[in-house]
Amino acid sequence: MVKDSSTLMTVAVLGGTGKEGSGLVLRWAKSGYRVLIGSRDAARAAQKADELNHELGDALVRGISNVDAAAQADVVVLSVPYAAHKEILDSIKDVMPGKILVDVTVPLNPPQIRTVCLPEGQAAALEAQELLGEDVRIVAAFQNVGAAHLKDVKRIVNCDVLVCSDDEEAKQEVFQLVNAIDGMRPVDAGPLVNAIAVESLTPVLLYINKQYKVPGAGIRITGLE
Repeated sequence: MVKDSSTLMTVAVLGGTGKEGSGLVLRWAKSGYRVLIGSRDAARAAQKADELNHELGDALVRGISNVDAAAQADVVVLSVPYAAHKEILDSIKDVMPGKILVDVTVPLNPPQIRTVCLPEGQAAALEAQELLGEDVRIVAAFQNVGAAHLKDVKRIVNCDVLVCSDDEEAKQEVFQLVNAIDGMRPVDAGPLVNAIAVESLTPVLLYINKQYKVPGAGIRITGLE
């Protein structure tokens, strides 16, 4: 548990009504962060915030529109289906300069979600950087974390998080977000271009989930202890 929430950044999770996004919201709110849920439908975001606040036992989360959430946050986390990726980035572009965007998006090609699919820009995070420009600090992270584990706030999430960015300071900010979740460990996975490999691990993990009948396979990097 974070002891002094007054010094913590405000985090907006766009796509916070979804499974992984709402799991991240729960974890960070529980750790003391100020958390906003963003959605294209502000009423839907507010409804989800009410549900999560009920689960948390306190009014810790607010739900508003994507644009308002991005404008009010220090760090914006984008956790949406790839089909909505460009549209949402376009909608928040004007309020993003100077901010950190943590891109959790994975390019999947339904129904073949267990097969690696490289987008035109090679990785969602690279496409985000191209679209938003160099004034926005892009970090790729959290793609390989099972939503089922995040939603159970009493559970330790036994998973490493690979963090890729060309901005070292932004990486350190995201390391703090990783460390705020019990059991997670941040691993510096290099420059943003390495997000190509990190995003591609998600369909591999989805395949493993099905093959071995597990709810959310994750990763651990050995030899770092």
